[in-house]
Amino acid sequence: MKTYSLEELTDLYIGKPGTPKRELFEQELRLELIGDAIRKARKAKHLTQEQLGELVGVQKSQIAKIENSTTDARFSTILRVFDALNAKVNFTVELENQKLLLSE
Repeated sequence: MKTYSLEELTDLYIGKPGTPKRELFEQELRLELIGDAIRKARKAKHLTQEQLGELVGVQKSQIAKIENSTTDARFSTILRVFDALNAKVNFTVELENQKLLLSE
């Protein structure tokens, strides 16, 4: 029985890196991870979605949509959510063989 790596299966079923289908998959995965991080941080602070929404200045439904990755929330809104949770945010941007680390 042949075994396959996750990368090989992703290339086979989703598409190779750089293809439109793969780019969409990876974008959705990143949004899912951000939503999950927000949910975990909110719960760790013992906040409801409604309470977090009040801190951020958005409706409870917006927090739910962000946590469930069902919306393309504005970047500024996501940063405000993390700020309300007193969470440190780091981003890595890769430009051709360079990595830039951005902290908020």
